[in-house]
Amino acid sequence: MKKYKKNFSFLMLCFLFNIMTATITTAQTQDAPIRLAVAGLTHGHAGWIFERKNKTDVTLVGIYEPNTELAQRFATKYNLNASLFFTDLNKMLDAVKPEAVVAFGSILEHKMVVEACAPKHINVMVEKPLATTYADVLKMQALAKKYNIQLLTNFETSWYPTTVKTYQLANDSNYMGAIKKVVIHDGHQGPKEIGVSKEFFDWLTDPVQNGGGALVDFGCYGANLMTYLMKGETPVSVTAVTQHFKPLIYPKVDDEATIIVSYKTAQCIIQASWNWPFGRKDMEVYGETGSVITVNNNTMRIRNNKDKPEQTIQVTPDDVPVYVDPFSYLADVLRGKIKVPEFGVYSLETNVIVVRILDAARESARTRKTVTFK
Repeated sequence: MKKYKKNFSFLMLCFLFNIMTATITTAQTQDAPIRLAVAGLTHGHAGWIFERKNKTDVTLVGIYEPNTELAQRFATKYNLNASLFFTDLNKMLDAVKPEAVVAFGSILEHKMVVEACAPKHINVMVEKPLATTYADVLKMQALAKKYNIQLLTNFETSWYPTTVKTYQLANDSNYMGAIKKVVIHDGHQGPKEIGVSKEFFDWLTDPVQNGGGALVDFGCYGANLMTYLMKGETPVSVTAVTQHFKPLIYPKVDDEATIIVSYKTAQCIIQASWNWPFGRKDMEVYGETGSVITVNNNTMRIRNNKDKPEQTIQVTPDDVPVYVDPFSYLADVLRGKIKVPEFGVYSLETNVIVVRILDAARESARTRKTVTFK
């Protein structure tokens, strides 16, 4: 009997030791930085990943950029080791074996990045929008599902505390009632006017590489926010008008776009422009009993029919569950610390609908007819 007790005690100790070891290993894994690679440097936002020196959630392991002169400029500016750079995407993926890749090339190149990464089970986060066409996005979605990878889209407005607060007031409370009308303004004075790099300008003003002009560049914000606010509801129809106010600067693409996205019980007007007198990313959301107007990322004006007059409030990351750094969001998703909501701002499901709306808007502007969704 004593022998059995000793064996049982020994087995229990082993069992407890294994549990403790597994717990420690899991904790270490959750805190370990993700191995991250960059695909492309031509996007004007590419510098973001190199400017977060104080973060420890990501380890940069490789950079793909076929333009060696551009790569050298980044290496010099950010003091990057030459060994990080590759001119062949697949060779980089095989050499450095990243867990995730962030795409900072043209929108057209997003599909190429997913095609390279998905079969290797490498997760991808792209800059907005997800793709140039709905046909491409369906192929990318199929690859992501087949190989079980995360395919996220990063929008600046996803980092805004006011974006999350607006969703809460519209959907998680009775403050404003059901959404009826949303007006979203996005854009700036124009790519040339604000001084983007030549590499960025070249593809941003190309109808194939970017998929359009202001309609795509800034219309995507409105489509993303409205899909998020409507919890993934598919629109009934899309009607769009595009114009060329500055044909000498932007001869190939629109610089002004207005998109009307109609739902069964709501309407969204997206005003995307390279002609604003200043940069703006704000929206007006009107419900049955109240309204929310986001002035910027932290300031909003709210009012309902019981609360008068209108109030101006400040919202910070301490007030709502929001990530102000997209790379930290990506790291926490891959480490299992958070889940991507099905129709969250970053989610694949949301951004497939976004590209479908943009596709329809382009077609509507071209044919001067409303495009109906089936």
